[in-house]
Amino acid sequence: MSAPDPSRLRWRVAGAASAGALLLGAVGFTAMANADEADQPAAPAPADVAPAAGAELPFVTQEAEAAEHDGTVIGPDVTQGTVASEASGRTAVELSAGQSVTFTLTEAANAATVVYNVPEGGEGSLAVAVNGEQIEESVPLTSRYQYFVAPWIAGSTTHHFFTHARVQLGQDLAAGDTVTFTASGQVTVDTADFEQVAAPAEAPAGALDVTELGADPTGQADSSQAFVEAVAQGRGGVVWIPPGTYQVNQPLYVENVTIQGAGNWHSVVNSSRFINQGEGPGNVHLSDFAVIGDVTERVDSDPDNFVNGSLGPDSSVSGMWLQHLKVGLWMTGTNTDLVVEDNRIVDMAADGLNLNGNADGVRVRNNYLRNTGDDSLAMWSLPQANRNSTFEGNTVIQPNLANGIAIYGGENITVSSNLVQDTNALGSGIAISNQAFMEPFFPLAGTISVDGNTLVRAGALNPNWDHPMSALRVDAYNHPIQADVNITDTTVTDSPWSAFQFVSGSGNGLATNQVTIDGAQVDGVGTVVIQAETTGEVTVQNVTAENVGVAGVYNCPFPTSNPPLTINDGGGNTGLDTEWDDCESWPQPAE
Repeated sequence: MSAPDPSRLRWRVAGAASAGALLLGAVGFTAMANADEADQPAAPAPADVAPAAGAELPFVTQEAEAAEHDGTVIGPDVTQGTVASEASGRTAVELSAGQSVTFTLTEAANAATVVYNVPEGGEGSLAVAVNGEQIEESVPLTSRYQYFVAPWIAGSTTHHFFTHARVQLGQDLAAGDTVTFTASGQVTVDTADFEQVAAPAEAPAGALDVTELGADPTGQADSSQAFVEAVAQGRGGVVWIPPGTYQVNQPLYVENVTIQGAGNWHSVVNSSRFINQGEGPGNVHLSDFAVIGDVTERVDSDPDNFVNGSLGPDSSVSGMWLQHLKVGLWMTGTNTDLVVEDNRIVDMAADGLNLNGNADGVRVRNNYLRNTGDDSLAMWSLPQANRNSTFEGNTVIQPNLANGIAIYGGENITVSSNLVQDTNALGSGIAISNQAFMEPFFPLAGTISVDGNTLVRAGALNPNWDHPMSALRVDAYNHPIQADVNITDTTVTDSPWSAFQFVSGSGNGLATNQVTIDGAQVDGVGTVVIQAETTGEVTVQNVTAENVGVAGVYNCPFPTSNPPLTINDGGGNTGLDTEWDDCESWPQPAE
């Protein structure tokens, strides 16, 4: 979900600096309460910081700007609305007609996925050469799925500039071999993902083949009726999608069935609305095929999703390729013990996955999400509470509007071992928030565990607030933070702005309490490490910060009648001993 416009707020307010200075002094912290200095235990050793987190992926990503090319490098740039700002690493290579980029493989591969941009209205192709010899396959280019505008989301500008295109290379290549992409016209190449795609899998014994019911594997005829009949007849068993491309124009109702393909490079379904059902008895398993839609604009009232609604209890989604939809999975109703794993979700007009209330025991793990037009992964506790659910070991790259991972309310939620990088406007890498959007909403409760996450170039300048959102944000938006929020073993690298933020985004100054940051390695922030803008009390310990742009702490509450945030120093901190002391102006990133 994207934040509504709080442009009426004024965060850079005179008068707060003196209150903050009285509480924090020169070092920006208060000692832990109710303890005599002589009785204080020795500061604990810094906690082990998790290594780079994220999904285990079947491909290797190479950046175009690091490859051999005769184009022009664009970026780095974090300004919303620029092509470079939505590129991985904020840089990419612009090619003109006849120019090329050559990648040298580091591992075996027989297929590639190119992430590219072309000018609005543009078309074209990339010719492909292997070890200098042109092959028959090429990469078609189109701007059809780029240049989205969402004027109802305040602060949004034209965005969604990149698209993924897949190509099989027709041969097995080894490390050291080269793949060259040559442009037919202007194109910006960001990355290429190289992988060894397995041969098509065989159908399980006894599976019901959709082609036996009339499905057309050439994609020319509408196969909707064959799929509808297959999932009805196949209850209790497996519906098989053999290699081919299938057009499915009617959403399916599914229960007690497995729908399985020969692999997501081989079994491809063209559908913008694959499953749409309010409730189901469950035991639905979707695996190993691709669903590619044709969504060219975001219409929030349309169910243009791979799954819209409920799969029912004890269901799973795995090994899928989802592309050009509004949302990958918008989950409502009952989805108890749902498992979503090992999927690639790219080029969504809005969210990648959103657990929209009543998720219990849902595990979302080892997924790759890139180029979403809203939160990549979200739990939203409306109209009921999400409980006991986890986002674990996922890789999120370039959500170009909103957050990488967002938790909006809910009870006993875990966000662990995820990698989030290159966030854009209106969001953070990770947001732990009580922003309701509408009612009935269930605020954060129980224990919220945020552990072992890595945030790279995360955080953005919010155009509505005219100041930043941090790599990791805790937001008492519509309700005070009263859950136990434990943020542990976090890595923050090269945040354009700040690392950790405590805020009440509605401007009501609601308190942030019961939050602990324990163990963080911060290497590179443009402004401050801790950005505190509301009241309450938190504890920070075992945080090591290096390459800090301006100061360790910014502590300027809004409204100014509130006391500043009490930041208890739990020990083991370095790099936080300076404070921004001018709340009439916002610190700008150091050059």
